[in-house]
Amino acid sequence: MIGQPSLFPAEPKASTSDHAPLAHRLRPCSLDDIEGHESLLDEHGWLASALRDGRASSCIFWGPPGVGKTTLASMMAAAADLPLTTLSAVSAGKREVQQIIDTARREQRCHILFLDEIHRFNKAQQDVLLPSMEDGSLLLIGATTENPSFSINNALLSRCRIVVLEALSNDALQRIVRRAIDQVQQSHSDFSVADDAVSWLAQMADGDARYAINALQTLFDLNPATHWGHASVQQQWGRKQAAHDRQGDAHYDIISALQKSVRDSDPDAAIYWLARMLEAGEEPRYLARRLIRMATEDIGLADPKALNVCLDAARMFDILGSPEGEQGLFQATVYLALAPKSNALYMAEKAARKLAKETQNLGVPNHLRNAPTKLMEELGHGQGYQYAHDAPDAVVKQRHFPDAMAETVLYKPVERGFERTLNQRIAWLNERKQS
Repeated sequence: MIGQPSLFPAEPKASTSDHAPLAHRLRPCSLDDIEGHESLLDEHGWLASALRDGRASSCIFWGPPGVGKTTLASMMAAAADLPLTTLSAVSAGKREVQQIIDTARREQRCHILFLDEIHRFNKAQQDVLLPSMEDGSLLLIGATTENPSFSINNALLSRCRIVVLEALSNDALQRIVRRAIDQVQQSHSDFSVADDAVSWLAQMADGDARYAINALQTLFDLNPATHWGHASVQQQWGRKQAAHDRQGDAHYDIISALQKSVRDSDPDAAIYWLARMLEAGEEPRYLARRLIRMATEDIGLADPKALNVCLDAARMFDILGSPEGEQGLFQATVYLALAPKSNALYMAEKAARKLAKETQNLGVPNHLRNAPTKLMEELGHGQGYQYAHDAPDAVVKQRHFPDAMAETVLYKPVERGFERTLNQRIAWLNERKQS
């Protein structure tokens, strides 16, 4: 995202350090300089209307790094002509927030607090903001890369508009990089970057404008008087680390996409998401555990071999390690995706657990109780029990649920895969018990 820079031919702003990163010095100053976020910034968009009318309101910008959260907060404060203080929740706490609130009340003027990484504030720290937001002495603009519904308390969420910012497109990033190059060339005309190199930089930035500009600054710092081609740019600047935090949204979103691709019998999408997680540095044993879970939750007894395939894949990784051992994970993923699907076992487990909680005080019927002592025999334990192996086909009819509750069907197999055979077995057993 590029505005009029203070680095090159333009007069520098007094507040901007010559040593500030290029991405900071090229921060947009107007809506025309911003790339992306069309739904927010078009003529009828909420944010564009607020900036045009000089209005500011409490909001939380939620989006990946380098999409303009800080820029939009600064523009909102400038448009509303309100004092802006920036804090990072990584290092700031209740004391710093209270100082801003005290200043606002002393001046009897609304102040804007831009709180970066707001998801790092705990509940007590968040609660400090509420009274001053309620009486109008403070407007809060938060920025977070994490889902605010997981980390921001409901009282604060109810006072803020949640603004979702998407990663910038490849085309938007290319325009940003080219605009930055144009600015550099105003004072360093020998500096240039080939079009295919610009395209590669934008692709590697993966929606992060700051990352793209930092890459350009690296090239400029290495040699400000050269033409950078594709090969030389690729050699100097590596691939951006994938957006994947083992405790963050990306982690849970991608593992969800993997399981749903398996559930929907799409092997190609399933191994794509598996590869995404492995390339991002996910722990293969975690993925093995998730595949084992899918084998029982989404396939169950429709294909009893699925569980063994996953267990073998986990054992293969333990024996071979990375990267060879990861091939077993791909094999298991494809097997699961193509296997017949049934959640009958999973649903039976949930129903059984629910029923067990509701009836946990009911006693075991006497005929099913163990009788290892004479006293227990005298109390009737085991009396009337029918030993199945003594019956034709090893089938007997007797109650197995507590006497005070009705017999309940919990496992309901589907007509797919091996569960079709299990359905036939259940029907045969029922027929034998009736006869």
